[in-house]
Amino acid sequence: MPFTLQEMINESENIVFFGGAGVSTESGIPDFRGAKGLYSQKVAIPVETIISHDYFMQNTEEFYEFYKKNMVFLQAEPNPAHLKLAQLEEKGKLIAVVTQNIDGLHTKAGSKNVLELHGTVHSNTCMQCGAYYNADYVMKAEGVPLCSKCNGVIKPDVTLYGEALPEGVFESAVQYIQKADMLIIGGTGLAVYPAAGLLHYFRGKYLVVVNMSATPADEEASLVIQRPIGEVFAEIQV
Repeated sequence: MPFTLQEMINESENIVFFGGAGVSTESGIPDFRGAKGLYSQKVAIPVETIISHDYFMQNTEEFYEFYKKNMVFLQAEPNPAHLKLAQLEEKGKLIAVVTQNIDGLHTKAGSKNVLELHGTVHSNTCMQCGAYYNADYVMKAEGVPLCSKCNGVIKPDVTLYGEALPEGVFESAVQYIQKADMLIIGGTGLAVYPAAGLLHYFRGKYLVVVNMSATPADEEASLVIQRPIGEVFAEIQV
């Protein structure tokens, strides 16, 4: 039985990658629960409250002040993990990237089949007329971004606390994971549900966890690697 990540990848044909905030930390984007993450900030209002649906609706200007400063990083570039996953897909080895991240870096790296469980900062919608706006428009707006067509409030297409996941995305993720022969979990402590529950649908051969800290999946994993994920993926030969 193969014991290295490379050997497992070589032997697999339907790989699914399931990732979280730790995938993008090496691109300069802070995670949530790390030592320098969003939740470590000393703020008067808990971060979970600020990035909730209710807070957005009731304190839209304060929401955007936090959101623009802490959750949108348009200058960030893909790191070796993003790039190697795109290469694995191009070679026909990887069938889907399932991500909890909203930064769009998997797409920027060249991945085609990306399931964004929590939406993306790159898509924004007017709550009144449904017009689409990109992230540049939102970031350049002073205060609350308003629709140029109807003057309605624009909302980022990201899943806030208290909101349901984008329709159909979770179901698609389940289908891909069910037919995967290898599932790589990377950069997530598997603490956020329902996303973390996706692990239960995996019936394949190899379960690999690449994360800096322990996760609930470690005990049943074929391989656990506690190193920076970009560093690990940079070593993979495609």
